[in-house]
Amino acid sequence: MATDIETSLTTTSEATGAAVVTRFAPSPTGFLHIGGARTALFNWLFARHHGGKFLLRIEDTDRARSTDAAIDAIIDGMQWLDLDWDGEAVFQFARADRHAAIAAELLAKGEAYRCYLTQDELAAMRAEAQEKRLPFRVRSPWRDRDNGDPLVPHVVRLRAPQEGAATIADKVQGDVTVQNAELDDFVLLRSDGTPTYMLSVVVDDNDMGVTHVIRGDDHLNNAFRQLALIRSMQWREPVYAHVPLIHGPDGAKLSKRHGALGVDAYRDEMGYLPEAVNNYLLRLGWGHGDDEIISRGQATEWFDLAHVGRSPSRFDFKKLENLNGHYLREADDARLATLVAPRVETLVSRSLDDAERDVLTRAMESLKPRAKTLDEIADGALFLFQADPLPVDEKAGEVLKAAPEGLLAAVTQRLRGLNQWTTEELDAAVRAEAEAAELGLGKLAGPLRAALTGRTVSPGIFDVLLLLGRDVSLARLDAAQHYPAGA
Repeated sequence: MATDIETSLTTTSEATGAAVVTRFAPSPTGFLHIGGARTALFNWLFARHHGGKFLLRIEDTDRARSTDAAIDAIIDGMQWLDLDWDGEAVFQFARADRHAAIAAELLAKGEAYRCYLTQDELAAMRAEAQEKRLPFRVRSPWRDRDNGDPLVPHVVRLRAPQEGAATIADKVQGDVTVQNAELDDFVLLRSDGTPTYMLSVVVDDNDMGVTHVIRGDDHLNNAFRQLALIRSMQWREPVYAHVPLIHGPDGAKLSKRHGALGVDAYRDEMGYLPEAVNNYLLRLGWGHGDDEIISRGQATEWFDLAHVGRSPSRFDFKKLENLNGHYLREADDARLATLVAPRVETLVSRSLDDAERDVLTRAMESLKPRAKTLDEIADGALFLFQADPLPVDEKAGEVLKAAPEGLLAAVTQRLRGLNQWTTEELDAAVRAEAEAAELGLGKLAGPLRAALTGRTVSPGIFDVLLLLGRDVSLARLDAAQHYPAGA
């Protein structure tokens, strides 16, 4: 009777009649790293561009470090970036019996052997290599001996080729050749019978019908070991594309100080939109002429491996912020309000009611043009929901102190007399007061803004008056006439 995982893989294999099948295979030992997100994006785009399949495999063979929380974080990050995969996610550990069966098959074919080297013997071999300043490669004396007693503790090693060379026609790196003498007989099964990563990944790629392996170039050396295993099984060889890793602005390996965080941090802590992150990651190592703003549809149409660069890309938060600013301006106001509301609630330490959320939605048209992150929008909207007395920052306080005596009282009186609180009436009243006071409109707008928002930067003054409404606006203007008393 077929297990669920066998049924899932059978279904997946049947579905891979498409010419192209890619996969993203993260290890659930932490969050979805931003570099991993780019790998997933490139695989997704390549598959979708060719009308193929994009598969997800959770490589959870490291049982000590794999966690359910990490799996959830990976799934959540993929969904946030809208990187949907075909079929069910495959969990590598659940296929351990299949992996072990392939090792047994390799043993039976003479392509693998039982190795009885002890840890002490391996340590001595490693020390000798270090003393001679040679790379450590296992040369097991058991390679050409009788297979030995299967009941005695041992590992199973691949009998890798030792002569000649292997060449990978990498779609990013170009032709890369390694002498087979540089490879060692790596372990397929540990002494406890559990499969190693190197075995599992090859078996899974084959069984899932993966045609193109697109991943970081830190796996390039692994590719030659995996290729030896593939050839031992006489399986179809995938097309390889090893993408240079992302570096920090200083050219050093990307670290947390550069932005090597989980994609959840870009969403939750930094306030970026998924379309901005996708666009930025796409351009981080791939290009289409001078195009910077690239929609998902365009990316799917244009993406190819030929335009992936061979040099590491440098992470640049300013470019990401600029892209995010663009996508904020393009975003639907109701959607933005939904994303910003929890951030405002955190700032004011209370929940917003339905009426306030409606105000927030209406405010988006004025708030989003000047913002680059959701946090900046939330901060810009703060004046709408702060309780009296309104906090006044230092710069706004100086503006209020410098305002001509009686100016705020006069404009407040004029506004209080309005029959309708509309843009037209507000504009006419403020302009009339500026003319009466023999001031330019900007000279009056400054004190008004400081009184109404407690800041010197805000949306247009008429937008502020409309969003606050008559009662709140007049109350704040009345209070500001007594600044700094009670401030």
